[in-house]
Amino acid sequence: MSKRPPRKSPWSWRSRAFRGLVYQLVAVLLLGVAAWFLWSNTLTNMRVRGIQSGFDFLAQPAGFSIGESLYAFDSAESYLRAFGVGLTNTLRVAIAGVVLATMLGTLVGIGRFSRNGLVRGLCSAYVELFRNVPVLLQLLVWYLVLTEVLPPIHEAWKVGAFFLSKGGLNFPKPVWGAGEAWLGAGLLAGIAAAWFWRRRARRHFEVTGRARRMFWVPLVLVLALAFIGWLAGGAETVLDYPEKGEFSVENGGALTPEFLALLLGLTMYTAGFIAEVVRSGIASVPAGQAEAAAALGLDRPMEIRLILLPQALRVIIPPLTNQYLNLTKNSSLAVAIGYPDIVSIANTAMNQTGRAVECIAILMSVYLTLSLLTSAAMNWYNARVAIKER
Repeated sequence: MSKRPPRKSPWSWRSRAFRGLVYQLVAVLLLGVAAWFLWSNTLTNMRVRGIQSGFDFLAQPAGFSIGESLYAFDSAESYLRAFGVGLTNTLRVAIAGVVLATMLGTLVGIGRFSRNGLVRGLCSAYVELFRNVPVLLQLLVWYLVLTEVLPPIHEAWKVGAFFLSKGGLNFPKPVWGAGEAWLGAGLLAGIAAAWFWRRRARRHFEVTGRARRMFWVPLVLVLALAFIGWLAGGAETVLDYPEKGEFSVENGGALTPEFLALLLGLTMYTAGFIAEVVRSGIASVPAGQAEAAAALGLDRPMEIRLILLPQALRVIIPPLTNQYLNLTKNSSLAVAIGYPDIVSIANTAMNQTGRAVECIAILMSVYLTLSLLTSAAMNWYNARVAIKER
């Protein structure tokens, strides 16, 4: 009877897993030592030169005002709150830019497959124009258009209740009360109902092959429940309308030319790349899928929505994530046109306090966190929409 070979100990150097663990621990230790050495050396050199260090300045009064903010900010408030204002301004333009660039880029990408030659040509020209002009130059062009081409404030263009001038875009703003709260509750309920409808419609299509309305029915649900909420709140909606004064447009809401220039520049630039991502994703679907859709009697919009796009998403989502990250990071160019994003706030704080290392560390942490959160959300969505192979 033959003897069984001796079992390897998991802690033996002959174990590949154990050796790999040791190598990883050594690599992490070396990286930690290098980081500690660089940080310690930096602090020592700063101390020798009489440069203060630390994050205690965040609790000190900022001493400067911010021209644009989602909430009130006073110069007597702390640097920490000033950084919060800059972060909200960055998130505002980044989120709006992602939504608008996705919608515009998807339309342009699909338009590249239009049977209409004029539509195809316009979409191709859009991609080649906006994708090949540097984004900083586009921001400067949009800012020049908004501040030089538009009329002065006292001659603002009026379209309905909207005013457009060198001072930006002014629009009616709702005055929130009990009625508006009911309207918001109805809107949220409508969004939830639309989501459930789309989910059931998708399952119904997978089981029976019969497509249900995936756009109009959810839209009706959202509008109907929002209207019901508005009625439940007393059917009263108070709007604060802008009024043109002698030197400015007063009341209502306002979007500054800096914000509009940044939003337009980032949206138009990123949409060109997203259009190419969508085009390449649709082109990767075998031609037989389109022929099968035509054989089933599906029209072109249903063919793209039900057959081509679901299969193309496997190719579209990974590079689309990169475009979202690029848009968020490109928003740091806002300092060139005077929009007070987090980079602008950090530059001001750096000049006033001399805490360059700390301010740069805050910027790196913010953009790293935003990028990781965006990547995690897109990876989750990619796994959710991935076609499961049988």
